[in-house]
Amino acid sequence: MKGFFSWFKSENKIKRWLILILISMVAICYAMSTVFVTNAIDIKTVIKIIFLFVLGFAGIVFGCISIQKRTLEILVKETDKRDNVKSLIYDKKVYNQGPKIVVIGGGNGLNAVLRGLKTYTDNITAIVTVSDYGEKKSDSRMILDTLPLEDIKESIIALASNEEEMSNLINHRFTYGSLKSLSFGDIYLLAMQNQYSDFSKSIEKTKDILNITGRVLPVTQDEIEICAELTDGTIIRGRNEIPDVVNEKTYNINRVYISPSNCKVSPGVVEAIKDADAIVIGPGSLYTNVIPNLLVKGVSKAIRESKGFKVYISNIMTEPGQTYNYSLSDHIKAIKRHIGEGMIDYCIYDTGEVMPEYIRRYNMKGSELVEQDIQKAKAEGVKLIKRDLATIDNNCIRHNPDLIASAIIELICEDLKFKDKQNDPEYLLLSQKLKYKKVKSNEKPTWKKQKLDKTGKSKFFTKYEKRILSIKESDEKLKRKMIANKNSNQILERVNSMKKYNLDNAKRKEQEEQERKKFIDSIK
Repeated sequence: MKGFFSWFKSENKIKRWLILILISMVAICYAMSTVFVTNAIDIKTVIKIIFLFVLGFAGIVFGCISIQKRTLEILVKETDKRDNVKSLIYDKKVYNQGPKIVVIGGGNGLNAVLRGLKTYTDNITAIVTVSDYGEKKSDSRMILDTLPLEDIKESIIALASNEEEMSNLINHRFTYGSLKSLSFGDIYLLAMQNQYSDFSKSIEKTKDILNITGRVLPVTQDEIEICAELTDGTIIRGRNEIPDVVNEKTYNINRVYISPSNCKVSPGVVEAIKDADAIVIGPGSLYTNVIPNLLVKGVSKAIRESKGFKVYISNIMTEPGQTYNYSLSDHIKAIKRHIGEGMIDYCIYDTGEVMPEYIRRYNMKGSELVEQDIQKAKAEGVKLIKRDLATIDNNCIRHNPDLIASAIIELICEDLKFKDKQNDPEYLLLSQKLKYKKVKSNEKPTWKKQKLDKTGKSKFFTKYEKRILSIKESDEKLKRKMIANKNSNQILERVNSMKKYNLDNAKRKEQEEQERKKFIDSIK
């Protein structure tokens, strides 16, 4: 009963529609009673009866539709944070029946996508690598002799209802006793593996035990090593070595491959991909997080055969030692070069409107904004979707989880519309959730064209034009100063070398003169 009366709270805005329905029913009843009790009906009475009937039925229909709409709004609002839901209408089954989405990648990019999607559906599958990329083993890993599970642990944290508490728990390291230097995450995953005698099954069971949204699957149970071949034929083994060697040799990456190349795909991965409504690839390090997952035997074939649409989330910035000077089309071509056609239907890319100060910080490290060569990217047969994805997190340019998720869910809603499923609960929930998120974040419609001023420049450029020019001028001055210092140092080195040469020449002449005098004295 307590739950029933919660419907009548003022903040739920349900009473008004119930009153409207009640008044409409009274109007219909009054019209019907007029018909039964009136002996002779004139034209005025007929019009009055018809008016009451029409008004009554219209009121009932409008009231029912409004209650249904408001109920959906309350559901979306109450389930925005599902870790503490006490709602009469909350039903987890709605989320369990949500769209099936597979996300393939690793690192911060993958976790950003998972963090955004978990508010829309429970049917999320994160596919990540099991590799330490040649990094030194931690004390915990050496003592417990476990596989490298960092990407898996980070994905579990991203899918948790309370990420901060889950992160503190998974990354907790003991500092005393026999457990000293051991990580709780490594201990837990090792215990799960021993309990179920199957690594993939133990990871999948974590969903229920830790109450996370979705599931995490390793792309393979074999530990793999990422290798790269440069355009000059140099072979690099180990992820950490790739950027350093590329920068040292100044040759680009021709291809990457995994060792061993015949590693088996984990159970459940192929099935998850084939059943997916949407497959999301990236964002992340192109050659060390994204492509290696697609190279595992059976993964790319499953993606091609899947009926779900494939979405590639492009990086916002290039990565030194990997994608230097890469454009949007270069990223797409790299994936096609390794995996072949039929892997990407849509590409979601950023508007490139990032504060100049942050871009400058990345420029100093050899990174820059990914060039948006739209025409070349379209020529690759990919449909492009432009969204304002960038956000600043701890002075770093990152993908906004909510905006990535909303762009993906918009595609799913459009697909449901195409299949004429506008009245399905799944479509109604997703579309209402999108509306609620946009209102909550005051998001401006990103599908509209950029407004231009009278000079034909975008508002972004107009707003930051002086700042961009000042940054360019300061960078030019810095370059000129460095060149001047370099030239002055070269001149100074030449002067010093000449002085040294003259000094050595004077000493040599002095020695020759002394030897000549000694020789003359000896003759005398």
